[in-house]
Amino acid sequence: MEKKTFVTLEQLKEIEKEYPTPYHLYDEKGIRENALRLKDAFSWNKGFKEYFAVKATPNPFILKLLQECGCGVDCSSLTELMMSDKLGFHGDDIMFSSNDTPAEEFLLARKLEAQINLDDYTHIDFLNQTCGIPETICCRFNPGGVFKISTSIMDNPGDAKYGFTKSQMIEGYQRLKELGAKRFGIHSFLASNTVTNEYYPTLARILFETIVEIKEQTGVEISFVNLSGGIGIPYRPDQEPNDIYKIAEGVKKAYEEILVPAGMEVAIYTELGRYMLGPYGCLVTKAIHEKHIHKEYIGVDACAVNLMRPAMYGAYHHITVMGKEQEPCDHKYDITGSLCENNDKFAVDRMLPKIDTGDFIVIHDTGAHGFAMGYNYNGKLKSAELLLKEDGSVQMIRRAETPEDYFATFDFTDIFK
Repeated sequence: MEKKTFVTLEQLKEIEKEYPTPYHLYDEKGIRENALRLKDAFSWNKGFKEYFAVKATPNPFILKLLQECGCGVDCSSLTELMMSDKLGFHGDDIMFSSNDTPAEEFLLARKLEAQINLDDYTHIDFLNQTCGIPETICCRFNPGGVFKISTSIMDNPGDAKYGFTKSQMIEGYQRLKELGAKRFGIHSFLASNTVTNEYYPTLARILFETIVEIKEQTGVEISFVNLSGGIGIPYRPDQEPNDIYKIAEGVKKAYEEILVPAGMEVAIYTELGRYMLGPYGCLVTKAIHEKHIHKEYIGVDACAVNLMRPAMYGAYHHITVMGKEQEPCDHKYDITGSLCENNDKFAVDRMLPKIDTGDFIVIHDTGAHGFAMGYNYNGKLKSAELLLKEDGSVQMIRRAETPEDYFATFDFTDIFK
């Protein structure tokens, strides 16, 4: 099966006149339409808001595009807060969800009046001593054990480092109320990259039942429920994509069955990254070498520095050899980068059309956790990021790194001047 690309071979040839490969390319039209689709699906909840997970694609041009669609930002570090501040996200537009958090990050979050999501019971006193407890506060819940949907094990929260236990949540909200908090939220993330319409509704039921219990035991009324991320994308062409309307309808059903009878009205928040951007980005590279030894190899001008998921996780990313979409996939290749690491492979034993030197190769679904996870091993430099605009033009939204960037942290010495 073949996945469709959002860019044509003719467009890539035009782009090459100004921007050499490799580069990450993003689809403005797809991003915008998807953000508005999410908003429409949850329009039944008047307080709904998507807080885009900045860590997935930390690019100010992408964040600005999502801001225009009514999204806020989910930040987890000092620099993500700084970037969001520069773009005009303030107050309730920012959710600060971090763990093992340094004091300086809490200080900036408080300065920006961001909604702070605490990861641990001990962080209550740490935050209070650092900069005081804000009126709005959120706590991250970890129910422990194994998380299942029907009979399928989705993940193992009991092994995760994140969140409060239920008893800590009960004590935590009481303590926060004593310290002056007036508006409360709850957050949980129990599984990653789920390709099922049942994940959010199942998680919502757990959180809705928990906040009813919290209200009964403490008198604290939760104002917002943050379902976090976890909605995945179909990396493989034979996978069915999630249906955001069915997902939202499932959350609504849980809301009406649990919260409405309890007389509770809460806002629903999401913190999606992969779902928002994943399919709307690709890594564009070119075949520059072929090698015929014990296996057949195609060497490309990108490497794990540009996309480390396949090397790190063995993750599947679909590959299209541009211009050869209709040709038979009768050649078995490993598609490799140039790092001095044998796991620097975008595909292993992948059946593809015959690849010739100079062919454009599109690696799909890199719009989230693609460029963002890059690094500089072997002294390799990170690529440019480009935005394919709705009118067909291309805008550079991050230039490629240069050797000067690589050596910049040695600016205290004359060696590289």
